[in-house]
Amino acid sequence: MFTAYKKALPLLRIPFSVYLMPIFWFGLSALRGPWSGWRALGVFVVLHLLAYPASNGYNSYYDRDEGSIGGLKAPPAVTPELLHLVWLFDGLAVAGAALLSLPFAGLVAVYLLVSKAYSYEGIRLKKYPLLSTLVVVIFQGAFTFLMTQVGVGALLPQLTEKTNLLLALVSTLFLCGSYPLTQVYQHAEDAQRGDHTLSLRLGIRGTFGFAAGALLAGAAALALAYWQRQETRALLIFLVATGPVVALFSRWAWLVWHDEGAADFEHTMRMNQVSSLCLSTAFITMLLWH
Repeated sequence: MFTAYKKALPLLRIPFSVYLMPIFWFGLSALRGPWSGWRALGVFVVLHLLAYPASNGYNSYYDRDEGSIGGLKAPPAVTPELLHLVWLFDGLAVAGAALLSLPFAGLVAVYLLVSKAYSYEGIRLKKYPLLSTLVVVIFQGAFTFLMTQVGVGALLPQLTEKTNLLLALVSTLFLCGSYPLTQVYQHAEDAQRGDHTLSLRLGIRGTFGFAAGALLAGAAALALAYWQRQETRALLIFLVATGPVVALFSRWAWLVWHDEGAADFEHTMRMNQVSSLCLSTAFITMLLWH
């Protein structure tokens, strides 16, 4: 029995969950006022080691991918034990969140339910390109940004401050740019399952054009928020830290424009890794500076 659960564990894709780390650091770096460092550690554990893996595993259970998926080039076969692990991680995530605060636990529960609706065959939001994109970019973007702040003990005036809400919107715009790129190498499998993803609808070149526009809009909104906060140093840190991301994305787009075969698993994972590392570095640097 233990062996069966051990074989199912990789489908939770815990290392892949770390790619969502920038939203956590972004939420912390945006706060002005008191918050708890110990609670921040608890929020990180709840989100990145429990809630996100539970969502990944549930998605894998219903997708039953045979080709590469985010974080796994050759995913193992799906078994009933995977669903048991998902329920376990769901329960631990909500229970762990409740130890921090009940409002945070409620938000984590909502996030987990929405992630189930994304994948569950009876609802399967993933089948609808615009609706699924809207749900993902809101809940993995602005919702998680604010959920992180609630988890570390931010007060309502901190959460609803105008520039904080603008930065929450920025997180959604960044997700709007990066999310379709995670689908770009799965067109064949998505079409076979009947999942008409946004990337599939846009086509490979269209996906890169859409991503560039959304990321540019996010960067412009970020610059506006930092300008309103009189934090030009934070903007400079962001621009320097994300230089490698811009260079890598531009190079990848150029390759894809000349050969759509370059829109593959390896390039997508490299883009995820570099962007996650650079964005996290930028926001951690801002935190330390404050």
